[in-house]
Amino acid sequence: MEHVPPPAEELARLDRELAELDARRAQLLTRRAWLLAALRPPAPTAAPGWNPSAWGAPPPGRPGAPAQPWGYVPKQPSAPRSAQNVLLTLGGLLLAVAAIAFTLVSWGSMGIGGRSAVLAAVTLGALIAPAVLLRRGLAATAEALAALALVLTLLDVYAVHAVAAPDTDGLGFTAVASAVLALVWTAYGLALGKLRLPLPAAVVLAQWPLLFWAWAAGAPALVVGWALLATAVLDGVIALRGKGSGVRVTACVGGAAMGFSALMVGLALSTTASGPLGAAAPGALLLAAAAAALAGAWRAPNGFARTGGGVAGLAAVAAVGGVPAAALPDGWRVLAYLLCGLALAGVVRAGLPRDAARGVLAASGAVVAGALVWALPSLASVLLGPVTLLSDVWAGSPEGFRSALGSTLPWSELAAAPVVLTLVAGLLGSAYRWWPSVVRIAAPLGAREETPKPDAASAAAGTPGAAWTAPPGAGAPWYAVGGVGVRRRPSGAALRGAAGAGALALGWGALLLAGVVLDVPYAVAVAGETVLVGGLLALAVRGAGSVRGASAVPVTALVGAVSGAVSVGLLSLASEGAAYVVFGALAVLFAGAAVRVGAEVPRAVFAVASAVWSTVLTGFAGRSLDLDPHEAAPLVLLVPALTVLLGARLRRNPVALPVELTGALGALVAVGLAVSDAPFLALVLALCGVLAAGAAVRPERRPVAGCLAAALFVLATWVRLAASEVSFPEAYTLPVTVPALVVGALRRRRDPEASSWTAYGPGLAATLLPSLAVAWTDTDWLRPLLLGVAALVITLLGARYRLQALLVLGGVVLALDGLHELAPYVAQVAGALPRWLPPALAGLLLLVVGATYEQRLRDARRLKDAVGRMR
Repeated sequence: MEHVPPPAEELARLDRELAELDARRAQLLTRRAWLLAALRPPAPTAAPGWNPSAWGAPPPGRPGAPAQPWGYVPKQPSAPRSAQNVLLTLGGLLLAVAAIAFTLVSWGSMGIGGRSAVLAAVTLGALIAPAVLLRRGLAATAEALAALALVLTLLDVYAVHAVAAPDTDGLGFTAVASAVLALVWTAYGLALGKLRLPLPAAVVLAQWPLLFWAWAAGAPALVVGWALLATAVLDGVIALRGKGSGVRVTACVGGAAMGFSALMVGLALSTTASGPLGAAAPGALLLAAAAAALAGAWRAPNGFARTGGGVAGLAAVAAVGGVPAAALPDGWRVLAYLLCGLALAGVVRAGLPRDAARGVLAASGAVVAGALVWALPSLASVLLGPVTLLSDVWAGSPEGFRSALGSTLPWSELAAAPVVLTLVAGLLGSAYRWWPSVVRIAAPLGAREETPKPDAASAAAGTPGAAWTAPPGAGAPWYAVGGVGVRRRPSGAALRGAAGAGALALGWGALLLAGVVLDVPYAVAVAGETVLVGGLLALAVRGAGSVRGASAVPVTALVGAVSGAVSVGLLSLASEGAAYVVFGALAVLFAGAAVRVGAEVPRAVFAVASAVWSTVLTGFAGRSLDLDPHEAAPLVLLVPALTVLLGARLRRNPVALPVELTGALGALVAVGLAVSDAPFLALVLALCGVLAAGAAVRPERRPVAGCLAAALFVLATWVRLAASEVSFPEAYTLPVTVPALVVGALRRRRDPEASSWTAYGPGLAATLLPSLAVAWTDTDWLRPLLLGVAALVITLLGARYRLQALLVLGGVVLALDGLHELAPYVAQVAGALPRWLPPALAGLLLLVVGATYEQRLRDARRLKDAVGRMR
């Protein structure tokens, strides 16, 4: 009968065979390429001056290139256009430098007639030459001369101002000159349509007339803002209707710079206005900017339309919100802007183009996010402020909530923070409650965009020509054209869950901030925060196990409950009674939540939190009894003991391991408290060993807990012996070692496969390690000698019977004991040696080891394998 291996084994075997085939195929392909190169005849070396193409011989081609017919004469490659452009650019640059040098240096040595004649002739020639060159097909040369002509016209303007009108205001003259030059170069660029430089240069020159005019007239900042906005509008018109990509790009850059400057001027004037009337004028500027941006977004492509819509939305918020904000105190101005930002959400009903409406909605979200950024630092201060109470626990109940936080924030100026959080939480909560209506209203904004039809090449290649969009609400991924990119749209359930989670978090934060702003009494603040934690726990328990996407709400509730519990726990440290009540309530609430919740992860979190709060309660008990830290350590072990019992009750339940690990951390805290007193430390270690032994009764915990219990018992014994200043620990350890070794020998006889560490490790360590510790402080020679002899015997027995525990323990103890005995002599010899010798010896050793590194590595591996094969 044929043996059929399991599927996993057969799959692994197939993977190995396929890997071998791939490796063999790669070797064969490499060999084939070498053979082809070896069989290909070398190219003949032509004699100097011999051209085979001239005699009709076929030109040598590349390997694999298509054969050319007899008599084919290859076309001589022309000079790269990049080199031509470099030469022309350098030539134009040198001519421009020469013109500038002539104007600045040689200008004064000529009369007025000579100056005019030279500049007029050179400028006229530079303007006429591109037209002649374009008719002859020399476009690159024409571009270079056009650039020279542009520089010459600027020099002409400078010369006219310096000679003909030296008393004219420089700013006003610059405004008129830039306007004239912009018109001249616009006409010149339209007349010579093949040149790419004149029209972008005209756009650049058109940026300055209005700005310099306002500057020259000494106009106020508001007029300067209108001048900037008018220039930006002109740029927008050029960007939409201009000819050529260079003109449009230049206009976009200029419009963005001028428009941003106009918005900054209007925003600065609006925020610093003394009243609503003072904010009305800059508000009009901002509204005009919003209208211009929205008009541009109406006709712009997708990305620009969204940007224009976003700019229009932000400008409208700044314009409308700035008027009432000027009449409000500093702490409430953000509320006016927030209300205007929320009102922008009505754009979905305004009939705007889809991309422009998306931009306006993005502006609304940016305003809301900015308001939250303003309010959230105060919420962080409320949550983290009680940390200051750790330095003075139970100092007494403060009068109000603010004094308990120890924060220096100006709470009177943050009075609007809870209102801001409440408004945003209400908006998100409404969206979560009436989500189908929100989806129906926002459906036009999520309409599928038209995609280009696939061309013949892509259809022949089987490449999809259009993106596939999942149906609404399906939450399936859609793939980019040609399968190049993959993007997943969040499902409706995920978006709704995010809205609900945001509403829950912000509502909780609003309640906390309201308590601080109102400065409620300390007792009310502690009770209120505890009640909030209970409410979050109830919501987390109720929503656990919900469908994917809506799980954001219970997860947020869980995180908020834990964070709130930590915060209120710290806040309660000001009063002894409040600390007991709060941590007791938290322990009960989290334990109840762990019992009621159905999901495993929340249950584990709740159980662990309950164990932590209970551990803190035991620490409070020791402080109330006026016990020193080491005296309170045994009390802290009450919770680890309960976790061991609970683990035995839960057994293989997934919650059991996190709870027991939390208890182990509590036991570690107890050990840390008892470190200052050796007798209590020995007691605590022994109690921890008892708890570990209790956990080792269960088979699934036995491998770890059993070893831990043995180590804790041995460590407790050593600490106790050291605390009692026992100078002969062998009298106490040998009576334990002998029966332990006997039990280990019986175990090995009954189970030869048992590890030597399990059979002999505890017994040997119980004597060898304490004796080694005492030998290091013993000035006599007898104990180190006896310990060394015993360790040598144990090491030899381990090597003889291949027992890893005996070999390792005996060898380590023997080496340390020998090092202790040789240490004085080594120190004496080291003191007698020159200071340069130890580094030299160390360097020589490193060189030797480096030279024989591979051999030493093989030796180390062999030693590791030999020791690993031992039992």
